[in-house]
Amino acid sequence: MQVDAVVLDIDGVLVDVADSYRRAIVESIDRVYGATIAREDVQPFKDAGGFNNDWELTDAAALYVLAGRQTEGIDLTVPAFTDRVADAGGGLAGAKTVLADALAPETWDTVRQAWDSERLRDVFQALYLGTELYRDLEGGDPPVETDGYIHDEPVLVDPETIDALRERFDVGVVTGRPAAEAEIALDRVGLDLPAIHRFTMDDWEEGKPHPAALVTLADRFETTTVAFVGDTLDDVRTARNAEEADPERVYYGIGVLTGGLTGESGRRAYVDAGADAVVADVNELLELLERDASRPDA
Repeated sequence: MQVDAVVLDIDGVLVDVADSYRRAIVESIDRVYGATIAREDVQPFKDAGGFNNDWELTDAAALYVLAGRQTEGIDLTVPAFTDRVADAGGGLAGAKTVLADALAPETWDTVRQAWDSERLRDVFQALYLGTELYRDLEGGDPPVETDGYIHDEPVLVDPETIDALRERFDVGVVTGRPAAEAEIALDRVGLDLPAIHRFTMDDWEEGKPHPAALVTLADRFETTTVAFVGDTLDDVRTARNAEEADPERVYYGIGVLTGGLTGESGRRAYVDAGADAVVADVNELLELLERDASRPDA
């Protein structure tokens, strides 16, 4: 696979977020409402698409929990619910559509009145960032005091991989993290990139799988072939959408098995979504990718 540029997601690719972001999703809902989804139920939401933003995933899961506690609430397992969300277009908007269709109007009104997106976000950030970082990044005192799950993110990429990728390719990042949290993760893994070579939640409105960020990075690198490496089906869909939006370039979508998608079932899911390759972890990229020898600067 010959490429000019490699664009990386952060979560599940460079750092493991099972005990940070995903834990914060589950525990935020529990702290606010006294009930929540299981940790393994986060992945079906991710697979439904449109949940590049974990705050919105938390909102959607909270709405599901609130609907389930109503006498005439929704009677669906998480996989069945998220399948319907996917059919409705994915994301928080899709979740709202499914619930509005499935619930009686008065029940849906009750669920919406109980839903407190702002409080969920504040609790999420307090759990994830911890007290000190919350005060630094969010301002004010957190609603709960913790050390912060952000410190529980094992590094998945070897320093040698970072060095080799930067020596051989143009390297960029497209992530759903806010800019400040992306900076913390990139510092941890030792990947120093200029601002023009990365897109965070703060840099574009659409989010994955919209292709705008990936296509813009390809423009900035002046490349003809780009590999995008991620840990969700939306990452693969981003590459496929970029290919459709920008047919003069080649975009490869590569899935890693170090996020929520693992094992043979994860591999199949990536392939079904249109992945060009699946690797056990980001360190296998070096065996998969070669510099495009036709490029004048190769």
